[in-house]
Amino acid sequence: MKTLLALAGLAVLTACGFGGPPPPDWKTDAADLIERYQKHALLGENTLAERYFQQAVAATGGAGRVAETARLWLVHCATRRAMLIDDTCTEYADLADLAPNADDHAYYQFLTLHWDALDVDRLPSQHRDLVRAPAAQRHAVLSRIADPLARLLDASLLVMRQEADAATLAQAAETASARGWRRPLLTYLKLQQQQAAAQGQATESARLGRRIQLVEQSLLPAGN
Repeated sequence: MKTLLALAGLAVLTACGFGGPPPPDWKTDAADLIERYQKHALLGENTLAERYFQQAVAATGGAGRVAETARLWLVHCATRRAMLIDDTCTEYADLADLAPNADDHAYYQFLTLHWDALDVDRLPSQHRDLVRAPAAQRHAVLSRIADPLARLLDASLLVMRQEADAATLAQAAETASARGWRRPLLTYLKLQQQQAAAQGQATESARLGRRIQLVEQSLLPAGN
């Protein structure tokens, strides 16, 4: 879960040198809150997730930190796009104009599918091979990505680029299932079911339908 934090430069929020002063509260608060946002967003607990995110933005914004607030929005965008939500990262882009950063901009271009224009060397290392690979071979790169959230994000970007095949959908679904990330799991199971139905695979469609039902039931409020 910490990967997208590191990608957007937020891991440094809690860093302090040996023997140096502890980091200010706004840094530690923002780092903790954005991780809580990611956790609950991926679980499908949207109201709680957005509450944590707004508190994180309030922590950096209250300190007048434009660059750090922009990076929070970049993590927000990356997390949503990993869940196949078509977020255009507008809030990040608006703030980034005031505090430009080349690495952040490359990651923004990666998220928004402007791969022809980005400087690949500025991307986090786990995403470089995906961008450099020919389109027909990109799905094979996913299995080499160790971090599950980075793998899920890359799979989702391939879906958005219309470069995903059945193996891509299966790998994304398995990644989300293994971590218990209900929201992206539900999305990918539905995509798989649509594909199975289109191919006349009634048994597989029914099996996926049962999995979808289980996930949907888990998302219902307690007592329903």
